[in-house]
Amino acid sequence: MDYTAELDSALQQLHSEGRYRTFIDIERQRGHYPHAVWTRPDGTQQPITVWCGNDYLGMGQNPVVLDAMHEAIDATGAGSGGTRNISGTTVYHKRLEAELADLHGKEAALLFTSAYIANDATLSTLPKLFPGLIIYSDALNHASMIEGVRRNGGAKRIFRHNDLDHLRELLETDDPAAPKLIAFESLYSMDGDFGPIEAICDLADEFNALTYIDEVHAVGMYGPRGGGVAERDRLMHRIDIINATLAKAYGVMGGYIAASEKMCDAIRSYAPGFIFTTSLPPAVAAGAAASVAHLKRAPEIRETHQTQAKILKTRLKGLGLPIIDHGSHIVPVIVGDPVHTKMISDMLLEDFSIYVQPINFPTVPRGTERLRFTPSPVHGPKEIDALVHAMDSLWSHCALNRAELAG
Repeated sequence: MDYTAELDSALQQLHSEGRYRTFIDIERQRGHYPHAVWTRPDGTQQPITVWCGNDYLGMGQNPVVLDAMHEAIDATGAGSGGTRNISGTTVYHKRLEAELADLHGKEAALLFTSAYIANDATLSTLPKLFPGLIIYSDALNHASMIEGVRRNGGAKRIFRHNDLDHLRELLETDDPAAPKLIAFESLYSMDGDFGPIEAICDLADEFNALTYIDEVHAVGMYGPRGGGVAERDRLMHRIDIINATLAKAYGVMGGYIAASEKMCDAIRSYAPGFIFTTSLPPAVAAGAAASVAHLKRAPEIRETHQTQAKILKTRLKGLGLPIIDHGSHIVPVIVGDPVHTKMISDMLLEDFSIYVQPINFPTVPRGTERLRFTPSPVHGPKEIDALVHAMDSLWSHCALNRAELAG
């Protein structure tokens, strides 16, 4: 085999389909989020506004977080020095896990290096703990959940997205005595729609199934203390395992699960993805703990975030743009073609200093390619005005007319 030729062929396929992913080299500026500096391929620099970041609340720049990280790195140094089992557990890790358990009203929490690893490691380990486990997974679950379910070697059932009748049909078909788990998300990040948490919990009770929820795009941003959609809807006590991240609303890095003490202990003891991974640096754990604690007491940040998202959606709708609005903070504008999506993204960056990454297959289904805007509390009137003006200009006057852009 000509290995180089095969690589060329694989990459060329992405280019020809308009799906080749390009990294944009940006430098965030402390205290100026969402503004940053883009370094062009030729080495020149251009100020830009970031409209696609996952630092949803700007906590990655918050002095409370930065002060905690500085204090920890001055006290302990850079890395953790090992896995959690071998010298890599510090007071900072324990403090963060306590903050997270408290946030979700659970007995315990368990840290991972990312929410992807937390999902993959936990879902792939559960069949070891519950032999014969059947996992019922929403069709639009995140890739990390899909991978965890795929790798666990147990039985799986995929139910149509948010389709409770289909989920019931699958549950009724299986052996009533078999252990079961329903895995779903509280907020689906590509369309911004919510999972029917209460109804799924009702089905879980009826069929004696465990519940597993991914709150990655909701923690910090929903609920009185930022516990997520399940907290907002007063349903946390009905969820057995909560997965979430520290890299979005909390502005740092890492992932975790929150559950009963025995569940966390079992995952800790059996999951290779936890056992054999170097733990988070103490400074990262310290910053995350400070961020979680701060957002528990700062509902005004969440309120401002929701307000800015509503304003942006209203103004984009006013232009007649095909946006999806399920009432969340995520603002997808459907373009419907990967080449067109990349073209608009490039023009926004080059001509208007606005950075939004195109979202293409396989992240979203073919024909639903989009630009996904993520407003934050610090995307103010000036930034929103600039974005709306740019989108209006491109949608109206681009060589492709609106009908072509929309599909």
